[in-house]
Amino acid sequence: MSNETSSPVTIAGPTSPESNSRHGSTSSGHTTLSGRVDPASGGDVSGGISGGISRETRRRVVTASFIGNFVEWFDYAVYGYLAATISSVFFPEADRQAALLATFGVFAVSFFVRPLGGFFWGHIGDRLGRRKALSLSIVIMSVSTFCIALIPGYASIGVMAPILLLLVRIVQGFSAAGEYAGASAFLVEYAPANKRGLYAAVVPASTAAGLLLGSLIAALLSTVLTTEQLHEWGWRLPFLLAAPMGLIGRYIRTKLEDTPAFQALAAEDHTVKTPVFAMFRTYRKQLIIATGAVLLNAVGFYVILSYMPTYLSEELGFGAAESFLATTIALASYIGFIFLTGIASDRFGRKRMLITASVLFILLTVPAFMLLDTGNFLVIVVVQILLGGMLTLNDGTLPSFLAELFPTRVRYSGFAVSFNLSNALFGGTAPFMATLLIGLTQSKVAPGWYLVAASVVSLVAVLFAAETSKKPLSQD
Repeated sequence: MSNETSSPVTIAGPTSPESNSRHGSTSSGHTTLSGRVDPASGGDVSGGISGGISRETRRRVVTASFIGNFVEWFDYAVYGYLAATISSVFFPEADRQAALLATFGVFAVSFFVRPLGGFFWGHIGDRLGRRKALSLSIVIMSVSTFCIALIPGYASIGVMAPILLLLVRIVQGFSAAGEYAGASAFLVEYAPANKRGLYAAVVPASTAAGLLLGSLIAALLSTVLTTEQLHEWGWRLPFLLAAPMGLIGRYIRTKLEDTPAFQALAAEDHTVKTPVFAMFRTYRKQLIIATGAVLLNAVGFYVILSYMPTYLSEELGFGAAESFLATTIALASYIGFIFLTGIASDRFGRKRMLITASVLFILLTVPAFMLLDTGNFLVIVVVQILLGGMLTLNDGTLPSFLAELFPTRVRYSGFAVSFNLSNALFGGTAPFMATLLIGLTQSKVAPGWYLVAASVVSLVAVLFAAETSKKPLSQD
């Protein structure tokens, strides 16, 4: 390691200019270490940063990254799990499937602004810092989620009700666009080099935790409230929780410094003025691979973990309580599996894990959906656990894979644009497409074939990718 000189940050090693950045406060033009050294890290952070980062700092980084995604996906969970109720509140009484399609249509349209949000938050994150982007996005996200609870229903204000719902969902989608990518980049750039997969797995775990709480609350409300109470005011209660949770998340994030990798980049004035343009100009191949690789995550996540309660109740005829219980069990097992997948991706490599996930979905998804149609509750629970476990092979690996695929100077932009583009086109539309395909084909297995198609695309994309887990994070 080279010693600190008069330059703000000392860089050692020719392969990773960012890898010897310092973390902490600045004094006399030098970036100094803050906190005690973490012996477990071996003095190696994010692929070779000299010195160390305290365990307390890493704990706060994990907490800050967890809570933002938790709030975001809690909102999506409640919206998805209470879709049948929300459809009757915001859309006039008509054909039930038409009302559901309208509700999921609003859900999907809110995703169409996510690529735009990806460009915006990617620019903020790569130009001004990851912390600044994450601190601002969580405020907008939690406030817009809170506002959903305040919108009057169709019976009160007519067509303005679904219009207001759509507008609030668009704001929510825009603000959420930088959350997953930013939190993943934040964790990967703070993580020890040999634990980037494990640290990044916190992000999908937080999304599942948000879905799990949403499922539990939806099940509780469906159990303790009458149908009339749930329709009149009960469905609004979960959305009111977003404000306090968001404020807590923002407070934690403002107490953190930016990542060592970004600090090193900024100290040498290597940040890009227009990171999105730089990404399209220089890293088009990585962008195409990333967008394709995300497809399985986009479709699988929403079909298996968000749409499934509606599928079980509306298509297979199960009661709301049974549907929520099955999904809750699957989510709990998913959270446990996701960290094991993160550890496995650190050991066996990102590419191998992503390929395995795609192949399993291609082979087993349609048979799994056939088993769901047996009507046996125990079989349904086992199938959902199986599908969730298969999904973790992708979801637990994807955040670290995407973050490592792009260099520090465009990491936030590359991750945010590819992730949100794929989710906008195929993730947010997954519940809508599943419902539509069932209606068109009269086959309850149709969502399974849709998931198989997404898996094929992801498999092809990953086959063209290089292994990223063993390489130091690249700055340029």
